[in-house]
Amino acid sequence: MTTAATTRAEANAEAVRRLCAAEPVVVDVRPAGEVLPGYTPGLVLTSGAPLPWPQYAGGQRDAIIGGVLFEGLAATRDEAIAALDAGRVRVGSCHDYGAVGSLAGIYTASMPVFVVEDAVHGRTAFCNFYEGKDPRRLNYGCYDEGVHQRLEHVNTVYAPMVGAAIRRAGGVPLKPLIAKGLRMGDECHSRNTASSLLFVRELLGAALDMAGSDLARVRETFLHIADNDYFFLRLSMAAGKAIADSIGGLAGASVVSAMGFSGKEFAIRVAGLGDEWFRGPTPTHEGKLFPGHDESEITWMGGESPITETVGLGGFAQACALPLQDYQGGSPEAMIERNLEMYQITAGENDTFKIPLFGFRGTPTGVDVFKVLDTGILPVMDVGLAGRDGGQIGAGVIRAPRECFERAAARWAEVYPRS
Repeated sequence: MTTAATTRAEANAEAVRRLCAAEPVVVDVRPAGEVLPGYTPGLVLTSGAPLPWPQYAGGQRDAIIGGVLFEGLAATRDEAIAALDAGRVRVGSCHDYGAVGSLAGIYTASMPVFVVEDAVHGRTAFCNFYEGKDPRRLNYGCYDEGVHQRLEHVNTVYAPMVGAAIRRAGGVPLKPLIAKGLRMGDECHSRNTASSLLFVRELLGAALDMAGSDLARVRETFLHIADNDYFFLRLSMAAGKAIADSIGGLAGASVVSAMGFSGKEFAIRVAGLGDEWFRGPTPTHEGKLFPGHDESEITWMGGESPITETVGLGGFAQACALPLQDYQGGSPEAMIERNLEMYQITAGENDTFKIPLFGFRGTPTGVDVFKVLDTGILPVMDVGLAGRDGGQIGAGVIRAPRECFERAAARWAEVYPRS
């Protein structure tokens, strides 16, 4: 008689095959309201498993309010809160609309998003634009005139130029860029230095063709990308979402299909359990703070960039990016040890994303709920750290809470009893 464990092993092997077979290509940049399925004008998206509006707190709540103000859905903070309280403006979860959000992960209808397609599995995913390297950003819970102006500049200058270049280039395959970035010192979550420059190179011909009609804006846009090492993160996130969605609903698979958190909790989805979220407390962390800040300031305000770890990047490729120790603390020895740990909790190895330091071994890919529980090893993720007064105050690594995996396993026992 076939056991559930045997069925699970076969399904997990298929999950890894799909994760490796996906071919995400960025094909366009469009306003969220035009391309996200089911998007309505009075909707603000944010990171994490969905919560009722009153449960959002701290910087994530402030970011949602900032999104309402930026979109012109209210004129003042008090009016924005009243509109949210009354339900005239609704809050949704990014993942429910095919998107992923960095930190607070705010989307409004006018915000431009990368459109990433995986023709292999027929999936489309989205991620919005990087605001720039000023530590005061909407996704870090800040909204003021400076934040507003930077967001408007993204909407009116950077996004249209990048979108036009992508269309002129006929789309840009992201998987080869990510693979090359790993060989050049990125892990494509907290370090995207090489990948951002590689993306500029892919669009260089299109940019030169466009320069004759709008040289000033083309020049500004591409120098902006080249000067912002984090620019590519939003592309690796959208690629990660497209890749991870290839296993959503895969019957019998105990591989994690999404990881993310709000200011209240951490949560995971599991391929064989569909769109259900399994929630736990906020993650544990260790990191390095920028000068002038201390541990008491660290706060959680959401984040779905761990979609990169979900597909074998970020903390699962730390050994590619040893320079991160200068940014997020730790040591090369600790980074290598953490990376090796991840092989013990994954269903396979990536055949495209490879780690030179490990003899080009594929990155550990496909977190298996049951391996996490059996080994006691929790998934590690590279993240930026937010401060209670808004803004980025440092960077580090986090570990997912065990409770998410325990709850997923309990649900698994109900859905897939041994036969």
